[in-house]
Amino acid sequence: MQPIQHNPFSNFWLYCTVFLTGAAVMIIELLGTRLIAPFYGASLYVWASLISVTMIALAIGYFVGGYWADRAKHTGLALIIGLAALLTMTIPWLVQPVLLSTDHLGLKLGTFISTLILFTPSLTMLGMVGPFAVKRITANLAGVGTSTGSIYAVSTVGSVIGTLFLGFYLFPQIGSREIIIGLAVALFILAFIVAIFERHQIPLIKTLSFVACFFFMGVSILLATTPLSDERVNQQDNDYQTRFERESLYGWVRVIDNPSLNLRLLTADASTIGAASISQGENVLTYQKIVEMIPNLVPNMKQALLIGQGAGHMATTLERKGIRTDTIEIDPAVAEAARDYFDFIPTGQTLIGDARYEIRKLKGLYDLVILDVFTGGSEPVHLLTLETLEQIKTLLTSNGLLALNFVAFFVQGQNTALASVAKTLAQSFAHQLAFISEPDHEFNDFIFIASRQPLTIEQSLLNTQQSIWLKQRRIEIDQRKGIVLTDNFNPLEHLQGNKSEHYRRMMVDMIGTQFFIR
Repeated sequence: MQPIQHNPFSNFWLYCTVFLTGAAVMIIELLGTRLIAPFYGASLYVWASLISVTMIALAIGYFVGGYWADRAKHTGLALIIGLAALLTMTIPWLVQPVLLSTDHLGLKLGTFISTLILFTPSLTMLGMVGPFAVKRITANLAGVGTSTGSIYAVSTVGSVIGTLFLGFYLFPQIGSREIIIGLAVALFILAFIVAIFERHQIPLIKTLSFVACFFFMGVSILLATTPLSDERVNQQDNDYQTRFERESLYGWVRVIDNPSLNLRLLTADASTIGAASISQGENVLTYQKIVEMIPNLVPNMKQALLIGQGAGHMATTLERKGIRTDTIEIDPAVAEAARDYFDFIPTGQTLIGDARYEIRKLKGLYDLVILDVFTGGSEPVHLLTLETLEQIKTLLTSNGLLALNFVAFFVQGQNTALASVAKTLAQSFAHQLAFISEPDHEFNDFIFIASRQPLTIEQSLLNTQQSIWLKQRRIEIDQRKGIVLTDNFNPLEHLQGNKSEHYRRMMVDMIGTQFFIR
């Protein structure tokens, strides 16, 4: 007994179909981070939810698709793909109400439930394509192993190509909403083409009618997709206005003004990475004022490296002290916003890329390295490990300092995350000082200063007022509860789960949900 078709090229259309639907699966999965991240952040929880939901949806699709394929007499691949296209086109329409309705569930559960609702339907339908294709290509058990293997192999190759095409080409060129709409349209076109190839098994007119109906339903839903309703926006603080908005490879970058507060914010997804007054452009973040005093701890600083440029205020302040500062910023959209809206002018070399990669290529020695990437949002945990600190130490002069900003709860100095930062720093640097930005607040910025040499406030070049101000913020952190963070074991994001949820809620309450939903 042989497969239905004797000519291997006669099934070429079928392999093309599973290839394209396999690519669609990964495109939807990756797009999920761009739709969820502005509201819930780009944390490990978002990725874990998306991967889990994708696996759940595909498992359901494989099971239901296999059961349906064995019993369906008037259903073919065109109908399945048409339904997948319709459900994909509904995603932009559903994002706003789903995210708002799951907000009260918190970061972990809210992320998972919203992901489940948004992406399970379309991914399930795409998962059904494989079993239908296997049923179409084989008539009986003879050759079914080869046929099944080839179908799923081609589908997997399609997923690989879809991932690379999206990440390397589409994301830098097109917005996520436009990509998902374009994907839905492409699936509709594929459904019409497949209907032509299936015309000998299923009446063409009947299939085309169903697919066309799905298409017009999808277009109607898409046209009904609107931004947050005026009623919802009016419930928020209307004083906040978007001045700049750009979707980059790393998330949504915005410049948001509040003229009544004379405040300008630079945000990346739901994290504030810079803040200044609108009238004068001066920095308003207290922790950066602490960092500004660091050059007085060690005299004759000439060269600094700022990892995490943000709005660029620290580099500008160091320049006033005669310190040339090289900067590393992963997101080119952040660099653009800093230049155009915060008047940042580089005083040294400007590098755009991931810091872990870029610091390996640096040759010069620095008197000061500032690591300012641990905001209130997601944690780039790979930049806070023993291995990273050892890399940074090779860039420092013998008297050089490392300054690290970290957002967390204080918990009377007993926070395991804070203790882990202090303990990891102690593995690389013999001496460290720790400061709290706002002493009267539990949720805070914490500034660690580490060096090979002893550090004291008393013997510094600080004036009396500065010394008193800084001593009021000096804290002691019990390292005994800490964990040495390494590339192999780094539970920092888990330890900071409550921090991420608190910070997200604080940002939403302050400027409103309309800035975090696309």
